[in-house]
Amino acid sequence: MAEITDLAALRRAMAENAERPEGPARNARAEQLLAAAEGLNVPLAVIEALGHQLSVYNYSSEKDKMFVPFARLLRLWDERPGDFDAYETHSLHWVFKWMSAGMLDQPHIPLASIEKWLGEMEHRYRLAGHSERAVRGAEFSVAAHVGDLARAERAYAAWLAADRDEMADCHACELYGQGLWQVERGRDAAALTAWRPVLEGEFGCAHEPHSVLAASLVPLLRLGRTEEARAHHLRGLRLVRPMESMRAAYAEHVEFCALSGNEARGLELLAERPAYFTDTGHPRSRLDFLAVVTLLTDRLTELGLGDEPVPGPAGRAWTARDLAAHARTEALALAERFDARNGTSYVGERTRARMARRPLVDRLPLGVRTVRAAPAAPSAAPPPAPAAETSLPALLAEAHRLADTLRPEAVDAWAAVARAAGDGELAPADRALIADHEAMSRGPEGAELFERAAGLYAAAGDPGEALAARARGAYFRALRGEPDTALARVTGLSEEVRALYAAEATGVRQTASVLMSRARILMHRARTGAGPARDAAAAVREVPALIEGHDGTPDEGDARLAARVAESWGMLAELTGAAGDGAGAAELLRRAAAEYVRAGVPWCAVEYEVQVAALAEEAGDREEAERALRAALEHGGPYVEPAGQVQLHLRIAELAAGRGEVGVAAEHALQAAHWADEAGESGTSGAWARQQLGGYLLRQGRCAEAAEVLESALADLTAGTHGDGAVVQARWWLGDCLEELGEHRAAAEQRLLAADIARHWPEQRDHATLAHLAADSLGSAGLVAEADRAYARAGELWRALGDTRLLVRSLRARAWLALREDSGTAEAEGLMAEAVAVCEEARENAADSGARSSLTHELAQTHRQFGDLLAQAGGPGEAHFERAITLFGSLGPAGLHDRTAAELAAAELATELGHPEEASARAHAVLAAYENADETDETVRTRRAEAARLLGVAE
Repeated sequence: MAEITDLAALRRAMAENAERPEGPARNARAEQLLAAAEGLNVPLAVIEALGHQLSVYNYSSEKDKMFVPFARLLRLWDERPGDFDAYETHSLHWVFKWMSAGMLDQPHIPLASIEKWLGEMEHRYRLAGHSERAVRGAEFSVAAHVGDLARAERAYAAWLAADRDEMADCHACELYGQGLWQVERGRDAAALTAWRPVLEGEFGCAHEPHSVLAASLVPLLRLGRTEEARAHHLRGLRLVRPMESMRAAYAEHVEFCALSGNEARGLELLAERPAYFTDTGHPRSRLDFLAVVTLLTDRLTELGLGDEPVPGPAGRAWTARDLAAHARTEALALAERFDARNGTSYVGERTRARMARRPLVDRLPLGVRTVRAAPAAPSAAPPPAPAAETSLPALLAEAHRLADTLRPEAVDAWAAVARAAGDGELAPADRALIADHEAMSRGPEGAELFERAAGLYAAAGDPGEALAARARGAYFRALRGEPDTALARVTGLSEEVRALYAAEATGVRQTASVLMSRARILMHRARTGAGPARDAAAAVREVPALIEGHDGTPDEGDARLAARVAESWGMLAELTGAAGDGAGAAELLRRAAAEYVRAGVPWCAVEYEVQVAALAEEAGDREEAERALRAALEHGGPYVEPAGQVQLHLRIAELAAGRGEVGVAAEHALQAAHWADEAGESGTSGAWARQQLGGYLLRQGRCAEAAEVLESALADLTAGTHGDGAVVQARWWLGDCLEELGEHRAAAEQRLLAADIARHWPEQRDHATLAHLAADSLGSAGLVAEADRAYARAGELWRALGDTRLLVRSLRARAWLALREDSGTAEAEGLMAEAVAVCEEARENAADSGARSSLTHELAQTHRQFGDLLAQAGGPGEAHFERAITLFGSLGPAGLHDRTAAELAAAELATELGHPEEASARAHAVLAAYENADETDETVRTRRAEAARLLGVAE
């Protein structure tokens, strides 16, 4: 660590320390720098070191330490104000506001002292000629904290009415405080309106939009604006994670998880910051954190997970129930200290209300991997609606209703009837239905049970239903591997039921049921090659002919008959498709789906809509494919299993993205990720869905959200399961996100990891591109040597691929890096000269006019940059500018803007070298080039303004 020997060295050390992460290490270094400043015997050095120490304390968990350096600063000001320069004078008055807020956050500081401090602040601001705005803002904070709402309203109005001056908080911080007050008064929508300029990036600072994003979460949930809430959580959490001082904002993200069905993610956040449980330097944010911990762990206990292990304060193992009790005790004790200091019960009341909040959303998908804290039901289908009574007659009525409407819950309903009835008396028909549904629930292993059902149907006086039950048993035997026996049985049963139907001894429903079982068996034989398709087709057609012929159309009230017709069309579609008629198959499938919907059993149409979508994609009709998939989702409702939901949403996302609807695609990818978690497929289809979602978010420019999602995806993406292409793409996208967010070192890491995989691929363009992008990121991160090596590697790859343009760009980038080094300009000039030579050679050998034009543009850019580089290095760059202007000019209108930019750069250089005539001539050339140009073109206006400025300088 360099020795501090003068004020300049001290300032460099303080600037370096200011860039370090918040925390005790940075604070300790500030204390060392203060000691060094005291040894310089320069009053301003001590003042600046005290200001630096105060600042790092304020932005850390040790806020309680900032009062000592401030008191010393204030004493120095009172004794020797001349030792303060203008900047330190401003800073001293600026941090008065930090002191008032800091005192309020420390319950050991008496309220009378805080009120006295307010008066001191007002007096000193008046002496310095500052507006009352900051003073009234501080008074408002005190009144709002203690619950003096009338005074708070007066101070709030006075704060907004006072003039903004140099002591006013930045716009972003002021809007944050104003929005918080609106939330406090129950005006969520007004708060979000106040925060809009911060959320949209119009205003910002070191802690904004971090705080606003966190504060907006619960109001957004209350207003039902869940998509915004999700986005603010993903974006905001990324901002507050590295900032130790933002415990209160971090707590709001945990609270959001507790109120949105993401309790497991809330626990993950607690595990990331164990020190937040115990850091005591800022009691007010610790109270916020502990209140939210209580809310989360109470919720887990309510869900039956009270004995599950959870992260908590170091030193012992915690269960959710234990941590809830501990956090509640600690939070209420802190609240009591604040209330005792304030002389009100306001803090305690708000703390209890916060701990008692109820979930606002059952489960809000976030896109990142998040398991459900409480086990989900094994199926997405809801349980049967509970009967008003649990008596046997009520259970029977419900079972009949579910069976008659073909509800999937009918099997469970008849099982409930069986349990309730026991060995008691039930009508034979009801006993038959119990046996029938039990047999169906067992699949092929229940074939023999259908015989029992048949006997009970016969005893109930329903011979047709008895035959239908035996026919179902025959079909199950076919599925069990007995197709010949099954066919023989069902053939005899079909003859019997036809005779009964002819004698009007049974109905169309029973007859259709037997014929459908025969059709199913023949279809099964056709699929397995055991029988001809024509026999199956003939048997299938008998079913709708019977049903639609008995009175022209299926009974509107009989879902079973309509379902038989629909199933028939579905079977015929299968046979038609197998014969090579995809269009005919699709039409029959659509007819089958429509019949199911008309019958009131739309969930049965899902399979057919999915098949329609597959046929449509094969035919290149993506619009019809998307329509069918959306219909499948709509028709299936809660009866589509989670794994099925995943596939449907992923396919819709892909189709939507293909037609440019990236927002729609992102929503479906989000749903796919959610259902994958529900299905227990987080590491397989869930990782793929998150990878896709990250890409869609990136395409929308939502880089912070995309980064969170892609990092979550990469925890599960593997080359073995998903393919190395998926892993490379995820890292590539993540690198793009991180670069956009200014996280250049992390971006370089992701791009290098992706490049390391791609280097093994036969085609090396992706490898070259990733190496080049990694070099860009390394250069932006200030890692010059590493960037140069990456550009050199990319250049070798571009040379091998024959891509001169990108080879030239890698050489130019290396030249600029070389100029940043202290070793002189020779290497930089050599690299730029090589770029010129490579580009000129390729241009001479270009195979066609298009390639030659492209290389001419690249050569012109290279000469332009060569001129810029020499100008920065103090060398003669005029010739390169002239060459660039000539080359751009040869491109005609396509090179106009680049030519004028080069002219202006040459004019600027001429001005600096003291050649006003040349500068003036070049500026006039630019104005002449745009003499009849479009006035609305921003580039035209900018170029003209710059030319006019240079003319003024030259004259």
